[in-house]
Formats: sequence, C-alpha cells, structure tokens
Amino acid sequence: MLAAPEDQVRILVADDHTLLREAVCAVLSAQSGFEIVAQADDGASTVALTAKTQPDVALLDIEMPGNKPLQTMQRLREASPHTRVIIVSMYADPKLIQQLLELGIRGYLHKSVGRHELTAAIRSVQRDKERVVISVAREGLHLPAAADSGPLSTREQQILTLVATAMSNRQIGTALSITEGTVKLHLRNTFRKLGAVSRIDAVNKATVAALISRPPVQHRYPA
Repeated sequence: MLAAPEDQVRILVADDHTLLREAVCAVLSAQSGFEIVAQADDGASTVALTAKTQPDVALLDIEMPGNKPLQTMQRLREASPHTRVIIVSMYADPKLIQQLLELGIRGYLHKSVGRHELTAAIRSVQRDKERVVISVAREGLHLPAAADSGPLSTREQQILTLVATAMSNRQIGTALSITEGTVKLHLRNTFRKLGAVSRIDAVNKATVAALISRPPVQHRYPA
C-alpha cells in the first residue's frame, strides 16, 4: 500500500444527522488532499474513533447524543493531542465558545458556512499551529455585562482590531499616530480587562464578546 502524501489531511466528521454528515464527507472527499478516515454520531464514538484513527482534523457538532462539549473536548485532547478540533454547530453561546477556545479548539463555525469557507478553515488550521478560525453569526453573540474593570475603550478596540490583522505594535502606532509605548500600555490594559494572557487570546476573547470583528479565516498572531 502506498503511503499517504505528507500534505494529506486526514479528517474525522462527527454529527448525529446522517444526511448532513454524509453530505459534508462527500464535499470534503471531493477536495484534493482531504481524506475522511472516520464518521461518528455521538460523543462516545467520536472519542473512540479519534483515539483509533488519530485524525489531523476533527469536525465536531456539539449537539450530539451523549455529548457534553467540554468533557468531550477534554477527552479528545487526551485521546489525540495533535488533532485540530473544529466545532461546526448552529449553537453560538459566547461563554461556551470561550470555554472551548480555552480547551484548545482551533475553530468554531456556524453550520451556515459554505463549502469554500469550510475547506479554507480546515486548510488554515492544518497549516498553521497558531491559527484559530471563528465564523459565527454576529446576532448569535450577545455582549456580556461589563466586568468591574470596565469594557474596552474606543482606542483599545481600535488597537485590538489592528492586532487581529497581525500588525506589530510599531505598525499600529504608525497607523494611529501614537507611540509604540502607548500601544503597549493600551494592550496591557486590554489584557487585564479581558483576562487575556497573549495577543491571540485577547483577540479571541474580544471577538467572542462581540467587542471587535475580524475576517472568518484568521491570520497568524504573534504570541
């Protein structure tokens, strides 16, 4: 048997809706460089098949029988640490999305995405270990109540929006006609308000909270 090409992306698809799952598999199988290695229809089979097949990417619906999203994600991390998990769901709760991001999901896509957006997301997270893809209907996200430290200021939102385009502090300062030191100060305040530990974490949290917007397929962010 010939070995699979090094750039072949091995994919597991998990969804309890058989027709939808098979349609997604058919679409992905038609793409060059994609191979469907397993299909699952509940939480337990998703974990078991991930452990058995060790896919590069797992597309996971969170609303399957016997599936507790956070618990399933933790078990998937243990079963196959290298597998990049992308959630594909109609459900868009900001708190759950943030919790899943903290557990290491690489993407969260609404089920209304098209074929090109889905395949682009898979290729993006497979190519770049720092890339996270989020494509959720804006109206599905609700701004949480402000924390004691207050919401982001207009300037902080401007800076974080530019961070999301992979601009450096110096480039941001030039674009906004402020010093690089001032950019760093605003970012420190932003990190504190969001409880973020890095630039990508701040961008993810601000996006989930609908404080900033960014393109569905993300650039690479410096840590």
